[in-house]
Amino acid sequence: MLTIHRNSTKGFTSLVEIFLVSTRLGLTSFGGPTAHLGYFYEEYVRKRKWMDEENYADLVALAQFLPGPASSQVGIGVGLVRAGVLGGIISFIGFTLPSVIALILFALLLTGFDVGSAGWIHGLKIVAVAIVTHAIIGMAKKLTPDVRRKTIALFALVGTLLWQAALTQVVVIVLAGIAGFFMFRRHTGDMEGSATFPITKKVATMSLVLFVGLLVLLPILKETTGSYWVAMVDSFYRSGSLVFGGGHVVLPLLEQEFVPTGLLSEEDFLAGYGATQAVPGPLFTFAAYLGTVMKGWVGGFIATIAVFLPAFLLILGTLPFWNHLRTNAKVKGAIMGVNAAVVGILIAAWYHPIWTSSIFTSLDFALAAILFTMLAFWKLPPWLIVITGALGGSLIALI
Repeated sequence: MLTIHRNSTKGFTSLVEIFLVSTRLGLTSFGGPTAHLGYFYEEYVRKRKWMDEENYADLVALAQFLPGPASSQVGIGVGLVRAGVLGGIISFIGFTLPSVIALILFALLLTGFDVGSAGWIHGLKIVAVAIVTHAIIGMAKKLTPDVRRKTIALFALVGTLLWQAALTQVVVIVLAGIAGFFMFRRHTGDMEGSATFPITKKVATMSLVLFVGLLVLLPILKETTGSYWVAMVDSFYRSGSLVFGGGHVVLPLLEQEFVPTGLLSEEDFLAGYGATQAVPGPLFTFAAYLGTVMKGWVGGFIATIAVFLPAFLLILGTLPFWNHLRTNAKVKGAIMGVNAAVVGILIAAWYHPIWTSSIFTSLDFALAAILFTMLAFWKLPPWLIVITGALGGSLIALI
């Protein structure tokens, strides 16, 4: 059972401590969500003992179960356990703010430049090819280990490629969830035990109602008001609500929201995605770059809040109900189907727009192969991959 230690460290001092620790993690946590969870374990469990290993494992399992950025949700959960809702907010701000500021500055520096013709920008687009290839391979091993889930992934891939529309991913995810519900409803889980969290069911229910309410009302407000800001918030909020399987999956959702509509060019989009690999923290901060390109630094901060808000509402809303969800085979079966579809959606995004707008010559392919080898086999840090890609793109432009 999760126990909450109420001592003198609570209150303002505890909030300051949470902010300082989470900010340090936000400045140093490179490597993606899996690496982030390792950093959290070392800092929060082994070093500071803010929770024990069993409770931390419960929190990680819940974050993997929910849509949204897993590492950010675990960080929010640690803050919730340590100091309530305010602690969760402070933990999120500390972990996220460093990369948000870095990407907003990067977007502002690009303003006024012809990024499409810059060799180093082309190199960043090739970085995206290597990064997403690596992510797909890792996710496919974990999320599509059998023929049935591979088949779901295939149909998701074909459907996403052949039906290029704003609602494609939503429809594919829903259909995959229904398929998983029937195909894996007798799947037996391997999690036992229970945990309790310092969130009342009333607060949790209100959070879930707000989550669903915003998901339904924002598109209606967008149509009735015609406001650009409402439309932007709706796009980022919906994307943040539908991401299963890791931060890389936000790529096709956001691309479909902004590139076909002309709000963002593919060059700007992929350049920002490549730059996101060079900064620590969650991949969802890619939204800060996109928002800044479209509406300045204010747009960057609003986009960040909109894309992360579903994750916060979901972790807050499901903590008290986790013991029931974790043992419900039908619910877990639906999630298994959704996770399999995520692999297919990401492969479709890897082909278009990433591959089709990045790999034009044998030199491009050679650079992508080098970057992938550096990442997957030599285990070099992502920031070094990004620098190498930018330099390689510049050299290719000179040849």
